[in-house]
Amino acid sequence: MPDNRAGRPSTDEHGERGEGPASVTIAYIAESAGVSVPTVSKVLNGRSGVSDETRARVEELIHQYGYRKPPKSRSNLVELVFRELESMWAVEIIRGVERVARKNRIGVLVSEFGLHDTAGMTIDDTVGRRPRCVLSVAQLSVAEREQLKAKGIPFVVFDPVDELPDDVPFVGATNWRGGQMATRHLVELGHRRIAMISGPDHPFCLARLSGYTSALAEAGLPWEPDLVVKTQLTREHGYAAARELLSRPDRPTAVFTANDMQALGVYQAARELTLRIPQDLSVVGFDDVPAVAWVDPPLTTVHQPLAEMAAAGTELALALGRGEEVPQVGLEIATTLTVRGSTAPPKEE
Repeated sequence: MPDNRAGRPSTDEHGERGEGPASVTIAYIAESAGVSVPTVSKVLNGRSGVSDETRARVEELIHQYGYRKPPKSRSNLVELVFRELESMWAVEIIRGVERVARKNRIGVLVSEFGLHDTAGMTIDDTVGRRPRCVLSVAQLSVAEREQLKAKGIPFVVFDPVDELPDDVPFVGATNWRGGQMATRHLVELGHRRIAMISGPDHPFCLARLSGYTSALAEAGLPWEPDLVVKTQLTREHGYAAARELLSRPDRPTAVFTANDMQALGVYQAARELTLRIPQDLSVVGFDDVPAVAWVDPPLTTVHQPLAEMAAAGTELALALGRGEEVPQVGLEIATTLTVRGSTAPPKEE
């Protein structure tokens, strides 16, 4: 009768046939080598804690029997990775990813600092989960991108803050067009001294600034460097920049900001300086996060379609995961201007 004791060659899921018996298990290799199953596992996974002599003996048996680890199955998940979940963006992005995930009958896993926080989850955790694809709101280093590629996990970078190689998939918005639309709107209202509170030298901030300068040139207005302040993309930094701009004797009559959080800082500075919005000062933001429709007055802003961007990025990542040919790996979704109550013609002197 055949010997069916555990560890003998048999047809099971633990190995694939080589030049040896019908099928080989880790337990059979361990028994043949005179070592434990955990020791064979360490050799298979390249871990330490095994002597050179034992490692060589186990590797020889692995080669002799042609044993191969069964491939790990891909989990039915799309992993969405954030740098921080406190961002007002988060809800809209999650909504867009979930829309596509439901259609494709896959789950969504949300990770915070999932690819950068060395004290918490890392790229290794993401790779270990083997998601269908990754949509990264956090930026990916070269090493992280290579690790995902090596494991065959497709990824898309959402709204990249740095220049990416041409072959790295991303989804963004038409930032230059958005900056141009915002500034044109103020010009058409009659404003001539239009300031911009810009952000760091990230590609999307530079594109919004370029759109601003283009609209000024188009209107025959000079670009005045002292009307542009570069700072961080926070309410506090927007407030500090606005305090300085609005305290000048020749203060601007309108301010365009690189994001909505800076615009909220402009609101605070204007109140402290007893300037009314929009009677004394027009303000335009960028992003159209949900909260700005409820400030007083509601903020005119460039609408960045976050949910649509997230949906498009997820569709792209899934298509790459299926091995499909995609027409382009970089997508830019159109921005639009949402006019509310924070803009009006300048007050006549």
